[in-house]
Amino acid sequence: MSRLATPIRKNDNVLVITGKNRGTRGRVLRVDPDKNRLVVEGVNVIKRHTKPNPQRNIKGGVVEREAPIHASNVQLVCPECGKQTRVGRKVLNDGRKVRICRKCEGVVDK
Repeated sequence: MSRLATPIRKNDNVLVITGKNRGTRGRVLRVDPDKNRLVVEGVNVIKRHTKPNPQRNIKGGVVEREAPIHASNVQLVCPECGKQTRVGRKVLNDGRKVRICRKCEGVVDK
């Protein structure tokens, strides 16, 4: 299976642009490039009914956790201008490839 290149990485701040959590900002906790999905903190929260498992030290009951959403439903929030933006790529003078904000041309990668 081919890996889809998503411009969003772990610990990026994103804005949900569609779905039931539209307008919510959050930090990316996990990225699954094979399915092009990501888990965002506080977004798409589901209730999971779990059985207790003493071996794994898991308590039973209803647990709330974040479910993955598709990467096309979020946009990156630029750390410099604070706006939602598309992601561009640029090669700096020292040879590094970095992601840039399409609105302010600021570097997203630190």
